[in-house]
Amino acid sequence: MSNTANRAYAATLWISKFAYINLLWLGFSLVGLIVLGFFPATMAMFAVVRKWLMGKTDVPVFHTFWSTYKAEFLKSNGLGLIIVIVGSLVILDLMFVKNLSVIQIPIYLFMFLVVLTLLYVFPVFVHYELKIVHIIKNAFLLMLINPLENLVMIVSLVTVFFVVKYIPGLGFFFGGSLTAAIIMSVCIRAFKKMEKKQEKKE
Repeated sequence: MSNTANRAYAATLWISKFAYINLLWLGFSLVGLIVLGFFPATMAMFAVVRKWLMGKTDVPVFHTFWSTYKAEFLKSNGLGLIIVIVGSLVILDLMFVKNLSVIQIPIYLFMFLVVLTLLYVFPVFVHYELKIVHIIKNAFLLMLINPLENLVMIVSLVTVFFVVKYIPGLGFFFGGSLTAAIIMSVCIRAFKKMEKKQEKKE
């Protein structure tokens, strides 16, 4: 088989893998009645994508997804409950102060920091064995000390958003998995930077 054929086969294989994990994510979110299924399904998707990015490209996708979904169902929904509560409080605050532009500024800033922190929450959850409080704390600290990574994620995710907006079919097959791959790859870079700093201190 020629190099071109090998590359084409590898590309087709990865396209099918990303489509498969995206469909699993959508399916298990629905099976969990969306609200209770979304967070464990998202964690399961991130867990699979993390293994791929760490070089474990031959992991059984369904088995890894399903085992993570079951094992992290309660914990991920506990984290999800906190996320929903914080998000709801922010929305309520915006509704109450919508006519007070001066007060809106710190709320928008808080919203921005919350969204950036959320980008790190899922990778931290699947990369480290931590309690929920420490997951949120570490995600927040990683967000603060990695401005370049924040920018890369924002630009990449905005690009994906506009591509999916104009080609909706891609969103159904790759929206979630591609987003997870972008976030996870950037976060792995941030994790390695942090681990190197800790090694130097020791």
